[in-house]
Amino acid sequence: MSYLKVEIFIPAENSEELITALNQAGLLKDGNYDYCYAATPVKGHFRPLDGANPFIGEVGEIAEVDELKVEFRIKAVDRKIAEMVILEKHPYETPVVNFIGLV
Repeated sequence: MSYLKVEIFIPAENSEELITALNQAGLLKDGNYDYCYAATPVKGHFRPLDGANPFIGEVGEIAEVDELKVEFRIKAVDRKIAEMVILEKHPYETPVVNFIGLV
């Protein structure tokens, strides 16, 4: 079976809703456990450009945000489900999500 490591960067105050939705979708389950993930505090930086509709910050200004990097492992076949849940629950117009193949 093939697995992916998923990394999501999200404002700390918005993480609980996303984590709950991921768990309800069965994506944070591993064996007889659920809510299997790690969360690390990070500082996110970005500058919305013309045409952006930022959730945080102002167009043309660099923003610094207290975020969490949420990491977990999924079966590769569940990637589309993960993408749907993330896009539905993530507040950013363009969320940063990394899917990394595991050997």
